[in-house]
Amino acid sequence: MGEGQLTVWCLLGKKAGDNTQVRALAAEVDLDSVEKSITARPWELLSHLGSGATLAGIDRRQSSDLQAPWPDIVISAGRRNEPVAQWIRQQSGGLTRLVHIGRPWAPLSSWDLIVTTPQYFLPQQDNILHNTLPLHRMSLEGLRSAENQLRPQLANLPRPWLAVLVGGDSGRFVMTGEKGRRLGSLSADLAAAAGGSVLLTDSARTPRAVGDALQSQLNVPNLCYRWGGGGDNPYQGLLALADAFVVTGESMSMLGEVVDTGRPLYIFDVGDGAAPWWTLPHSYRYKPLSHHLAMRFGPARMRRDIGNIQNTLVRDSGARWLDSSMIHAAADSLRATIASPSSQGSGSVAHNELKLAAQAVRQLVTTR
Repeated sequence: MGEGQLTVWCLLGKKAGDNTQVRALAAEVDLDSVEKSITARPWELLSHLGSGATLAGIDRRQSSDLQAPWPDIVISAGRRNEPVAQWIRQQSGGLTRLVHIGRPWAPLSSWDLIVTTPQYFLPQQDNILHNTLPLHRMSLEGLRSAENQLRPQLANLPRPWLAVLVGGDSGRFVMTGEKGRRLGSLSADLAAAAGGSVLLTDSARTPRAVGDALQSQLNVPNLCYRWGGGGDNPYQGLLALADAFVVTGESMSMLGEVVDTGRPLYIFDVGDGAAPWWTLPHSYRYKPLSHHLAMRFGPARMRRDIGNIQNTLVRDSGARWLDSSMIHAAADSLRATIASPSSQGSGSVAHNELKLAAQAVRQLVTTR
């Protein structure tokens, strides 16, 4: 089969972070790709109790058509699309190669390639590629366009420009109003000590009350974008223009994209310190409670610790934890070395890891 005929199906689901990684890898592989949107049913978890190759857990009317000709490669991420990928390979007579990003529920041996990161605790074996950060692939043209759009809005704001990128609840990490106030206060203190401004954007995962509490602490020059408030999200423009970044530590994708800029990164710890989780009222929300129970009683396939990525970034990439003890030293550093606006570097860790992952995917079909 000639390489020009090779096709890739990208299985997309409800999680933006998963979709970003799937699209990034498919684009870097640079073969004909087709996006397949998959809508899971509420009971999709039950589909993992059987053989693993089934469409029983998806709403076929709301999902993209899945029919021959079958692709040479399927790229998936997240639990919900695993049975779909396995079903596609079954329909192809075993010819379709399966690539999964993250940590699959199905046996590791049932995947031709798994691209993973430290929080999933996967072993070292031939079909597993271990990366430092989640995959992403940002368009340089898109960054330049976003930079040109945002720059006029920052003309009257003093530098350094400190971008504050806010996520929300994820696993054991819960954003509360108190954490929002602390994040706002620390960010404002750092910007004030450096004589600069805060550029804030939150996300769809940010509870409204948390964003309000954070914004109430910004007593320095600032630009604030609140999700759902209208207007264009300045996120990409901030990646292009900000001199330094504060990022909530539960967001792997934002951490990865900021590391790729090569500019100072300060991680805000969304954890609860040494306090036992069962003593904290917010731990009884559905997501954190299910996470804690899964970590304690669930099988290994349900376990993860984003803290592994955070600690790796602090150890290897020059990131620092944001706390009151480092404000003045960080401000002195920012004043002395205001970063020039730059975009994603071709020699970055994330860029190189993406290239290696794409090479591994292509080898699945060029060596068969």
